[in-house]
Amino acid sequence: MEVWILYGDDIESTADLAHEVRRFLAEGARMGVNVKVYRPEQFDLLVTEEARDSILIDGEPEPLPDFVYPYFNHADNSYFSLAVVRQLERMGVKVFNSASTIETVRDKMHSHQVLSENGLPTPVTMLAKFPVDLDMIENTIGFPVVVKTLKGALGSGVFLIENRDAFSDLMELIGETTPDIQLIFQKFVASSKGRDLRVYIVDGEVVACMERIAKEGSFKANYSTGGSVRPFECNEEAATLALRTAEVLDIQVAGIDLLFNEGSAFTICEANTFPGFKGLELACKVNVPETIFNAMKRKLGEKVTETTAQDISGARAAI
Repeated sequence: MEVWILYGDDIESTADLAHEVRRFLAEGARMGVNVKVYRPEQFDLLVTEEARDSILIDGEPEPLPDFVYPYFNHADNSYFSLAVVRQLERMGVKVFNSASTIETVRDKMHSHQVLSENGLPTPVTMLAKFPVDLDMIENTIGFPVVVKTLKGALGSGVFLIENRDAFSDLMELIGETTPDIQLIFQKFVASSKGRDLRVYIVDGEVVACMERIAKEGSFKANYSTGGSVRPFECNEEAATLALRTAEVLDIQVAGIDLLFNEGSAFTICEANTFPGFKGLELACKVNVPETIFNAMKRKLGEKVTETTAQDISGARAAI
């Protein structure tokens, strides 16, 4: 099996998701999977009814792989990158996740619209427009209020604004400087302040679940922003909600973030199509790349690979 990972940064760096790409390469070598990493800008997209078995990479035709895994960090998530995924899909290559899924999920407003349409619980969410009606925000959402950029990831572009005055000052600044910025406002779930759940799903199955806890003085629990992680026993409600979220949004590889509601209930914070898993592997002792490669093998009718504890520790030691 040949798998292409589309990733736009230096895999030997400390860039977002670079560690995870190195894990894919290590596990691929162990499992006999031919893994190649390409940057989206290496592709040239030529639309033609001919030459349907190859695509141009660095100006040369390259035979198509069995599977493609788009693993875009913030810089990769562009129109061109999605066009590369669409081209490969239209040429018959199997993809985790599809271009249409990536496009839906990266737009937080759109994904919340889809979740709400399907009766799934999410915080009250409003798309920003300027000038902002402060009375409407206070009456429909209330303070504190969570402010998010529409396409932020890995904990970036998320802010908790404590009161009306602070919110007014921020909106005035944004309205004067960048009025075309795309923001959403969300109701703050106080019972989940500083902690949430990350449920990792691969092809309709829960792989692992961890609780993320914010560092002192922060309300963002992302591991990438300094939060701590620990394994969490994923009960039926959390598993069902996360799986349904992935199903509704058509995500094959998903990181579903759930907030703790009062009592034992959960609400959906957001979904991710490029979930990091360094913290998850650390907390839950799972082998995420192997799980994803095995899911791809099943789609192709190939025999899956079994892991031993020695295999896992040896591959990780190589990173």
